Amino acid sequence: MLPFVLLASRAQDVAADGEYAAMLRYGGLRPSELVRVRLEREPMPAIDLDAISGVIVGGSPFDASADSKSDVQLRVEAEMSALLDRLVPADFPFLGACYGVGTLGTHQGAVIDGTYAEPIGPVTVTLTPDGRADPLLASMPASFEAFVGHKEACREVPPGAVLLASSATCPVQMFRVRSNLYATQFHPELDVEGITTRIRVYQRNGYYPAGEMDRVLAGVAGARVGAVHGILREFVGRYARD
Repeated sequence: MLPFVLLASRAQDVAADGEYAAMLRYGGLRPSELVRVRLEREPMPAIDLDAISGVIVGGSPFDASADSKSDVQLRVEAEMSALLDRLVPADFPFLGACYGVGTLGTHQGAVIDGTYAEPIGPVTVTLTPDGRADPLLASMPASFEAFVGHKEACREVPPGAVLLASSATCPVQMFRVRSNLYATQFHPELDVEGITTRIRVYQRNGYYPAGEMDRVLAGVAGARVGAVHGILREFVGRYARD
């Protein structure tokens, strides 16, 4: 099988390694089948689309709508935009988790801002009629729990994109561009262990008020988010190629 590529940008090793392990676990992939590129460490290498099955983008501490951006963030954004310049016309398989909205959404002309930010925790995600008809989501229940935690989101679906899922607090939870490029605001790779790690790692990054980590941890402890992992399995199963 040709490998998938995971484009990651988490500077803390414990968070980055946990994300990679979760993508492997819930995607049903071996390490040789998921090549990780840590963009916060090094420029994006040349990516030969004929040599891979698809592109997966993990979450990121980068905010697309931030007023001030580091040189690293500006480089990553430029590299992602250039890659999407190739992926979108080719309708090449792409799954962006959380930061996928900031990258694919921005590339497609969406307004990304803090209007529909969501605190860390589980939310109920509901498929739209187009979502229920989408082949990637065919095995998903009409509503399911997923973890979120973001300071920005799409104010509305990008022009020409198809809205696939929403929540009560964030209208654009998942969308599709063309036939094969997907972005989710929720995290299809996260389980309770994974989000617990991130709550601890990012306690000073403004995702929740200082001193409230125990409250946030308690809010995720009993969540049942197993159904959402089916999106990763289906993406891999649908697009893996020899």
